[in-house]
Amino acid sequence: MARREELSRFLKSVRARLNPEDMGLPAGGRRRVAGLRREEVALLSGMSVTWYTWFEQGREVKPSAPMLERLCKALKLSQEEREYLFALAQHRPPPLALAPDEMIRPAAQQMLDSLNLPAVIITEYWAVIGWNDIVTRIFRDYASYSESDRNLFKILVLGDAYREDRQTYRDMVRRLTARLKWDYSRAANAEFFEGLIAEMSEKSEMFREFWALPDVVAHFEGVHSLDAEGVGPIAFHHTSYALEEVPGQRLVIYTPNDTESAKKLKKLVK
Repeated sequence: MARREELSRFLKSVRARLNPEDMGLPAGGRRRVAGLRREEVALLSGMSVTWYTWFEQGREVKPSAPMLERLCKALKLSQEEREYLFALAQHRPPPLALAPDEMIRPAAQQMLDSLNLPAVIITEYWAVIGWNDIVTRIFRDYASYSESDRNLFKILVLGDAYREDRQTYRDMVRRLTARLKWDYSRAANAEFFEGLIAEMSEKSEMFREFWALPDVVAHFEGVHSLDAEGVGPIAFHHTSYALEEVPGQRLVIYTPNDTESAKKLKKLVK
């Protein structure tokens, strides 16, 4: 089945399941088929009837992202259905939702707890929403922070944990700032990042220096060391992975970067 045929089928089936009264529309007398009429969908989504009809028929029309977002809202699509519509219509994922999902799924927390490695889950806005006990013992106790202060970017850049070696700290801040630029460019809620950028520019001279550079990176990855109580320095290589079920959330896993670090970590997680 061609994509346009599937797009047409999908829109018709979604339209058919909606009740006019639930959408604040009059029943309009006897209807030949269940659900909304095309002109009602067009009205609810702020489109012309002709344009929506052509789109549903699978003709060569090119909707913008805002038009598709209005259509998603009008048709009351779920997050999965929204992504499906964007994939069919634009052959790419939709922009990240304006209201980020800042609740960790129970299955995700269970996965964190089962790992023998430090791991956290953060949102696209760098808020730490999940962590395991190993993180608490080795890095920091996020439960001791208020929710508004659990921003990983600010904790890493403004904290003292990694400042002992100035060059290592500079490298980390430069890498993190380059990644923050990437997230800023993609986020639906630019206002949050603009506030964060203003705050960091005021509080960190190093951040101001690196924000002015053209560096941009799309991957949250790097190596850093810390002194773990009882065993000494451990070098960690951290990488991040998108969580398929929740767009915008990322799993960050810290793995030992060498054999000696692996031995030290093993002593701590027994």
